[in-house]
Amino acid sequence: MKLPQPPRAVVFDMDGLLFDTESLYIRSLITATAEYGYEMTWDLYRPMIGSPWHVNRHSLLLLYGSSFPVDDVRSLWLKHFSVLGETELALKAGVSELLDLLDELDIPRAIATSSFRHSVDHHLEAHGLTHRFHQIVAYGDYAESKPAPDPFLAAAARLGIEPSSCLALENSHNGIRSASGAGMMTIMVPDQMEPNEEILKLCLGSASSLHEVHRLIAAANGRLSI
Repeated sequence: MKLPQPPRAVVFDMDGLLFDTESLYIRSLITATAEYGYEMTWDLYRPMIGSPWHVNRHSLLLLYGSSFPVDDVRSLWLKHFSVLGETELALKAGVSELLDLLDELDIPRAIATSSFRHSVDHHLEAHGLTHRFHQIVAYGDYAESKPAPDPFLAAAARLGIEPSSCLALENSHNGIRSASGAGMMTIMVPDQMEPNEEILKLCLGSASSLHEVHRLIAAANGRLSI
């Protein structure tokens, strides 16, 4: 895999790409649903990755039925997640090194996420990364959520860079659909799900980690050969 051109900007997803949050979300949701007498599993959770709450709320009601106390479960879910996040919120491998490279190359970057802005602020502050992103596009900053292209188009607009000159990094299928639909060079960095045939057709390829993305950007800018 090679980049067709050096990116003029990089747009990151957040959950499961910058931070190892998806494992915390599922553990919290399993606990919350169990306390209300329901069973949640990894296989049931995976289709919800990369979707905003209103979509996942609908999915949970379809899964468990209209009597499922979805809003109460969500409140408990977030409470459990907050507790885990205070001690277990970890950066994904390669984040710091990749941001350092982007600094060296003077490449601006943004976050485009389905999460609420307060979650983005909390996670970035917890790891001292607030100043390392030039723009943040969170839930509510666009008309349609992923898989629609709106979040990535909004990020490109805020950065002042044409979408086709941006590199998008995503870990979810809906995120890949969104970034590809925005016309960005797109790479999947899998977390809890692998790309399928459809997803591989929408992106440049699948990277094993952000360390690999680092090498691809460095090579595209003449820093090394691959």
